[in-house]
Amino acid sequence: MSRYVDGFVLPVPKKNLAAYFRLAKKASKIFREHGALEYKECAGEDLNVKIGLPFPRGIKSKPGETVVFSYIVYRSRAHRDQVNARIMKDPRIAALCDPKNMPFDDKRMLYGGFKAVVEA
Repeated sequence: MSRYVDGFVLPVPKKNLAAYFRLAKKASKIFREHGALEYKECAGEDLNVKIGLPFPRGIKSKPGETVVFSYIVYRSRAHRDQVNARIMKDPRIAALCDPKNMPFDDKRMLYGGFKAVVEA
């Protein structure tokens, strides 16, 4: 059975990166406790590329922002749905997701679920 991945791309103000990664570190522990296989948060570094559409332009980042690429790996889509159902009931996640204290604009976050087709 192929793995399933939730992927995220979001612009984060550089001044908020430390706060964002503190939040992400707490969230990663909760996701792993509930069964996620992997949880990765990646800060943009080499974003001025000459091929394709660079992430900053695609997400329309503003001056002073960088791009964060994140993904969570599950055994399958059914497993992802089970983990997310437990996550949504976990009060620790609710406490982390206070819209007044988010270190990024969650309305600009890109998100999707992906079936892994090639795994090496």
